[in-house]
Amino acid sequence: MWRQLEPVGRHAASGGYRRYAWTGADADCRDWFEEQARARRLTYEVDRNGNQWAWLGDPARGDAVVTGSHLDSVPDGGAFDGPLGVVSAFAALDELRRRGTRCAKPLGIVNFGDEEGARFGLACVGSRLTTGALTVEQAHRLTDGDGVTLPQAMEAAGHDPGALGADPGRLARIGAFVELHVEQGRALDLSGDRVGVASAIWPHGRWRFDFRGEANHAGTTRLTDRRDPMLSYAETVLAARREAETAGAVATFGKISVEPNGVNAVPSLVRGWLDSRAPDQDRLDAVVEGVRRAARAHAAAHGVALDIERESFTPVVEFDHALRDELARILGGGTDLTVPVLGTGAGHDAGILSARVPAAMLFVRNPTGVSHSPAEHATEDDCVAGVLALADVLEGLVRT
Repeated sequence: MWRQLEPVGRHAASGGYRRYAWTGADADCRDWFEEQARARRLTYEVDRNGNQWAWLGDPARGDAVVTGSHLDSVPDGGAFDGPLGVVSAFAALDELRRRGTRCAKPLGIVNFGDEEGARFGLACVGSRLTTGALTVEQAHRLTDGDGVTLPQAMEAAGHDPGALGADPGRLARIGAFVELHVEQGRALDLSGDRVGVASAIWPHGRWRFDFRGEANHAGTTRLTDRRDPMLSYAETVLAARREAETAGAVATFGKISVEPNGVNAVPSLVRGWLDSRAPDQDRLDAVVEGVRRAARAHAAAHGVALDIERESFTPVVEFDHALRDELARILGGGTDLTVPVLGTGAGHDAGILSARVPAAMLFVRNPTGVSHSPAEHATEDDCVAGVLALADVLEGLVRT
């Protein structure tokens, strides 16, 4: 399975993946998912929001156990973030069949659409729509860099966007959702463990900073006569780093848009996107407010106008304690084995679903801690350990 999926959407020059929602690479990934489902004689369906589902048993019975993740990527992302959870889900099902496990509950595998938000700027679109965290009106306003709206992209890819929206009936069928994911950090590598259980997802969000100055000639305009928004932006980037270090959080300006974007032109507009995450809400608020203050001060100093808009926000997500403890009990196998319980600063579909259904996560060791990069990695032995751990968890949940 891994060899089949590995080349899809891979960029030859960077070695990373460009699997953006509702593009050709995304379609190839979706075809792969359907092929895997049908090869295992599972019931395959696509829901109103474009999420793919594969079912063993009738989901209408309710109290279903669901696992899976996503197949899309960030720009030039790694091979493991998302796909490891989907590949492992199918592999875990194969393992349960090998064991002869009898399922007392329906078992589902899901590929949530547009988890990374690389094309339309909002993460977890598929799961947000399903839970109602993203309204139909908000979804229709999402556009990519070429001005294509989300409904237009879905329609061009052969999916009818007319039914977009919350899907409470589908959620009511799910008794537990468990997402396996490569760890996006080095906690497991440092502890020497192959697999861990998630405790919570840090609160996080994205803010857009628009610095508006005056376009002018780079060679003839005196420095004292310039209203250069790039200076304000650059100073704000440094301020974000300082605020994050002070608060014990993280803050990143990872995307920038410049107009008119000429080598010999003073910019008229610099638009930067801030991503910030922290262990708790108070520290996140302190970081973002500190960056706002710094941005306003630097904009005023350079005669630049500033607009700040919050584009997305997810509060702290505490995974279902009972389900989390059950995962730890199953993986402990009745022994004194202690399963690491980890927090994470990364958002996931499991975090979105946790508002509506009991949700939990398993992490697989990442020896470098690098993620959202071609250097993202997990060894084959650790991936197999993750599959077996997921199979154990699913077996324990579907039998009860």
